[in-house]
Amino acid sequence: MKIFAFDDSGWSRLGVMTSDTHFVALADLAPEFPDSLIAILTRDHGLDRVEQAVAGVIGDRALADVRRIAFLDGPNAIWALGLNFKTHIRETGLTTSDKYPHAFLRTAASLVGADEPLKAPSEDVARAYDYEGELGVVIGKPGRFIPKEHALSHVAGYTCVNEGSVREYQVHNRQFALGKNFEASGSYGPWLVTPDVFGDPASHTLITRLNGIVRQRSKLDDMLFDVAAVISYLSEGYTLNPGDLIAMGTPGVLKPQPGDKEGNDLDRQFGLFKIPGLVHMRPGDVVEVEIDGIGTLTNKVVGDQPRAYRAG
Repeated sequence: MKIFAFDDSGWSRLGVMTSDTHFVALADLAPEFPDSLIAILTRDHGLDRVEQAVAGVIGDRALADVRRIAFLDGPNAIWALGLNFKTHIRETGLTTSDKYPHAFLRTAASLVGADEPLKAPSEDVARAYDYEGELGVVIGKPGRFIPKEHALSHVAGYTCVNEGSVREYQVHNRQFALGKNFEASGSYGPWLVTPDVFGDPASHTLITRLNGIVRQRSKLDDMLFDVAAVISYLSEGYTLNPGDLIAMGTPGVLKPQPGDKEGNDLDRQFGLFKIPGLVHMRPGDVVEVEIDGIGTLTNKVVGDQPRAYRAG
């Protein structure tokens, strides 16, 4: 099942895909369900009930006619992993623990949904604004001290994540949280895909495209810590809650092809590392994160407001 949120005259509604192009609005089909995915996840067998309600239904709404938005309303926690792909570790030359995942938190304000714009910082603030295609994991069942062998049973589903990063601010100090939390700098979507549809995360491939050019491509089995290990580790510190989102880290950048002027121009890179093939995101760009078995998360990039005091 693929479930997502869309804007309905200013209201957030949930939709369930019934084909590649059409969906049914959950409120039209079953008004007893809330318009909150997290509220559904907190109900006993909530997603199972939704699936039963839409079984055999022919969708009467075209996906092309609506604007998708972030489908997690007020998640308790949004985690992200640094240096969790071996290719990314090799290209940066950085070291990380092989025993403990490098986890940090993002705010809900830093992430938008599919079809919503990403905000590139004004160039007088930062210029190294980078895409990071990642697998997103959404928790569906609460748990504490979860053994690895039970971890995947706590997963509600999977999604694509673009964990946009503002590199200049990321290296200001050892806690690089602000560089990972600029307003509307990252995204997730286009929907939540349930585990029965997605299958084994390690068997899938992630691709990131910037303006149609493939900049990242990796099998998800390149992760240093897999989904089960990360869930188990995080649950040692607190009770994971329905709607918690985990972004599983990003792979390395592909080497540029001959004739790729942007990818080969290291003088146009402004981050700590000069990586052939890396191109910063700027206003006017279109970035796509695709994972087979999920779909494609697409966002346009717009310019954030310039550095100027604003009250309220």
